[in-house]
Amino acid sequence: MNWPHGYGHLPLGEVGSTLDEAGRRLADFAGPTWITATRQTAARGRRGRAWANPEGNFAATLVLPGLAPETAALRSFTAALALHETCVALTGRPEAFALKWPNDVLLNGGKLAGILLESLSAAGRYAGLAIGIGVNLAQAPELSGIEPGALRPVSLAGETGVSVPPADFLEALAPAYAHWEAQLAGFGFAPVRTAWLARAARLGETLTARLPAEEITGIFRDVDENGHLLLTTATGTRRIAAADIFF
Repeated sequence: MNWPHGYGHLPLGEVGSTLDEAGRRLADFAGPTWITATRQTAARGRRGRAWANPEGNFAATLVLPGLAPETAALRSFTAALALHETCVALTGRPEAFALKWPNDVLLNGGKLAGILLESLSAAGRYAGLAIGIGVNLAQAPELSGIEPGALRPVSLAGETGVSVPPADFLEALAPAYAHWEAQLAGFGFAPVRTAWLARAARLGETLTARLPAEEITGIFRDVDENGHLLLTTATGTRRIAAADIFF
C-alpha cells in the first residue's frame, strides 16, 4: 500500500455526509485526513444539490486543517489532477478523461466525478478546508435527476468496463493527491495550472458560465493565476471566480 506520509484516514460506517463529519471532527485532526464512509444518507454537491451515491461508488472528504484561506480555492485543481491521474492509471485510457472547470472530471464527454470545497471553522474563525469528492465508479445517477443542460452522468464501469472498489480507488487517489499538493506547496500554482490546462475540456471553444444574476457566453481562453476562468466575450475578457459551466 502506497499511502502518503503525513496523511491520515478515518473510515466510518453510515453517516449523513463526510463533509459534515469533517466540520464536526476538525479538532481531532493533526494533519491532512481522508474521511470515508460505508454509506452516506445526505451527500451533497455544489449549491446544496443532492449527490447520488449508490453502493460501489466512491465518496470521501479530505480535510486540510490550518490551510491558508487565500489559496484554498486552488485545491479544486489539485484534486482534479489527482482524480485524472488516478482514473488514467486504473484504466490506461488517458484520451478518455478531461477536466471541466472548476470542479468536474469527464469521461467520454460525460460527468464522472465532482469536487466540492467547503471552508471549515472553529470558534467562529476559518480553520481549514474540506474537499468533498464523489466518483461514479459503479453506477451513474438517473438522468431524471439531472439539471436541464447539464452533462450526462457516466460511470467508470459503464464506460470502460473497469471495476474498481472504492477502497482501491482511495489507495490510488491519496498518493496522487499528495503529489499535486506538494507541487502546489513547493512551486506555487504555475505547474498545477499548466498541468490542468493540458487536460482541460473545451479549451479554445465557446461555453456559457451561469452565475446567480447573469449568463456569460464566450471562448474559454485560459485560467489565471488565481484559478479564475477567462472568457473572451463580445465586450472583452471576463474573469469568473465561480459559476456553473455549460457546453
